[in-house]
Amino acid sequence: MSIHSQTPATAPPSGKGPVSQDQRFFGHPRGLATLFFTEMWERFSYYGMRALLILFMVASVEKGGLGFDVAKSGAIYGLYTAMVYLANLPGGWIADRIVGQRRAVLYGGIVIAMGHFSMAIAGLATFYLGLALIVVGTGLLKPNISTMVGQLYGENDHRRDAGFSIFYMGINIGAFLSPLACGYVGETINWHWGFGLAGIGMTLGLIQYALGGKYLGSVGLHPVPAESPADAAAQKRWLAIGTVATAAALGALALLSVSGAVNITAEVIANLVGLLLIVLSVGVFVWLLSAGDWTPIEKKRFVVIGVLFLASALFWSAFEQAGSTLNLFAERSTDKHLLGYAYPASWFQSVNSLFIIALAPVFAWLWVWLGPKEPSSPAKFSWGLIFVGLGFVVMVVASRRAQSGVQVSSLWLWLVYLLHTIGELCLSPVGLSAFTKLAPARVAGLMMGVWFLSTSIGDYLGGRVASFYESFSLPALFGTVAAFCIVLGLALAVLVKPMKKLMGGIN
Repeated sequence: MSIHSQTPATAPPSGKGPVSQDQRFFGHPRGLATLFFTEMWERFSYYGMRALLILFMVASVEKGGLGFDVAKSGAIYGLYTAMVYLANLPGGWIADRIVGQRRAVLYGGIVIAMGHFSMAIAGLATFYLGLALIVVGTGLLKPNISTMVGQLYGENDHRRDAGFSIFYMGINIGAFLSPLACGYVGETINWHWGFGLAGIGMTLGLIQYALGGKYLGSVGLHPVPAESPADAAAQKRWLAIGTVATAAALGALALLSVSGAVNITAEVIANLVGLLLIVLSVGVFVWLLSAGDWTPIEKKRFVVIGVLFLASALFWSAFEQAGSTLNLFAERSTDKHLLGYAYPASWFQSVNSLFIIALAPVFAWLWVWLGPKEPSSPAKFSWGLIFVGLGFVVMVVASRRAQSGVQVSSLWLWLVYLLHTIGELCLSPVGLSAFTKLAPARVAGLMMGVWFLSTSIGDYLGGRVASFYESFSLPALFGTVAAFCIVLGLALAVLVKPMKKLMGGIN
């Protein structure tokens, strides 16, 4: 499971009342258990469906799949994963300004479950509807449940970091178990039953969230108070305008497609979203560097943020091949037998979470042990890129061996995921922390959005790379990804010292 799929809270903690003094859950507030299991089941549903997604799309109609070619499937996969992270931006705003985190998580979970159950019904319309619902629901749930974790603790509560560590363990438990369960049901029994099992997981999470809500006290109950009644009305007006504009745009596209005026395909929509992501990214950094009354030091730090933004996007474009090209390689070119028994390709999606659970404490100890010698954020980013690139060097060798039609050993993919997990642990935990530390306090919330934007772009690019799985030779495809990551990682390593100077004393 990717640590980047959950983000530490930046909202101010509650700091008052019995919740912050509660020690009933392993010395932590009892409400942490409620959020722990909610997120565990949400990650179970997300990664269970994700493990099946591209395999279902490329499977023949005779085998119960959609029969899409890999190019179309890769475009849809990249579009879906990109929108999941992009939706966090409006989802966080809606919770902060309109409904509060508590209800946003509840509404998001309900919509996610509806999405999975929609995909449990055979049909192209229900498939696309399900993906859209999961995007909307995840946008409401993801950025807000971690904010609530932070609000369980007082401002100076020393248990906060440990609380997030426990929370992350729940994330990885859900991400580890889901491909094993949903993957087995989907690949060996029925694809739609696998999607349905993901929906059941989310439903279980919602039930315990509702039952455990009493342990959350007032955490997340109310949105940030508006400065005035006029401001509150303006916020609701902007929400209505945004909703109507989005619905109108989707309706117009549907009408154009039905009338035959424009041939709206998944690839066309993916291209439009790619253009949107580019415009958003350029617009954000142009504004950061040109607008606002920034000090010279703040402007230099924005340059560092821009470099880390590019590095993050490239890292996630490679790392997220796990659900696309590496998943296809597991299905088509890897020997999937253990002690004489065959197992589904989707089970490989659990390996990353297994390594995260095993290695995260090791890396936490390593950074503490290094003390003053701990690498800076840019140095860790460079290591992350190099390790994810090395994983694809391994894939070059494995894919060459598979070119003759031989089913290669599963140990190749285990080695790839080990290298990718090391890269993730170097880059992901420090990513948002670096963004928020480098940015002025008055735009700290925007930096959370910028981090999600880099992830969204990375996932989008990863999907487009997956589109070339059948049109390029696999050694060339994996070699290109490896070269880009390693070269940029080495370039970033060269720039570490200059970037540290631009960071103005922040490590």
